[in-house]
Amino acid sequence: MSSSRTAVLFALSLGLGVAPYAEMAPLSRYLIADRRAEIALARSAAPAVLSAHATVLVLTQRGYDTAVQGTNGFKCLVERSWESPFDNADFWNWKLRGPVCYNPPASRTVLRYTIFRTKMALAGVGKAQMLDRFQAAITNRQLPPAAQGSMAYMMSKQQYLGDSPKAWHPHLMFYAPQADGDGSGASWGADRRGSPVLFDSSDHIMPEPWALFFVPVAHWSDGSPAPSM
Repeated sequence: MSSSRTAVLFALSLGLGVAPYAEMAPLSRYLIADRRAEIALARSAAPAVLSAHATVLVLTQRGYDTAVQGTNGFKCLVERSWESPFDNADFWNWKLRGPVCYNPPASRTVLRYTIFRTKMALAGVGKAQMLDRFQAAITNRQLPPAAQGSMAYMMSKQQYLGDSPKAWHPHLMFYAPQADGDGSGASWGADRRGSPVLFDSSDHIMPEPWALFFVPVAHWSDGSPAPSM
């Protein structure tokens, strides 16, 4: 096939709305070859006073391995695209890098959801089947609810959370019971004028059994100022 014909077909596929990340890419694209670089990226999720003493996990062909054993109960890692909502266009985006540091309660509970999704992705499970298995594991209590006090830091200036936008704001995440029947986040005062708390109430396919609240902060983990909201 000529290069010009290939270019035309590619342009037509874009025009027809063919998703650029319709399926999982080769695993090598999701891995970071330099182990030390992945450790540094994972630690960039939180201020050094926390991340320097945290356990650090790195992604391998077998799943997440412990690269550094910490002492403060925090666990830092770089999440990949399959942690996105199941209807997110970036679900299989191999470029996505989400440095995150979980506090001790979240490390014991919330992190297990990441590990579960990752094992399925590395085993080649398709997205639809992954969602079914994930929901079944939650229903059967194979996965626990988020422990009280669970929260996480996502303050890395190197975050790549999707092709548009590539980065968001440095922020903290808080995991709470799904108490608001209307899904408004009202119990936290979320999305109110002047409130720093944000709650994503859009219709995402995200079956985790908690409400997730975001609190943007004014600086990245290295202390440099963040863009204003």
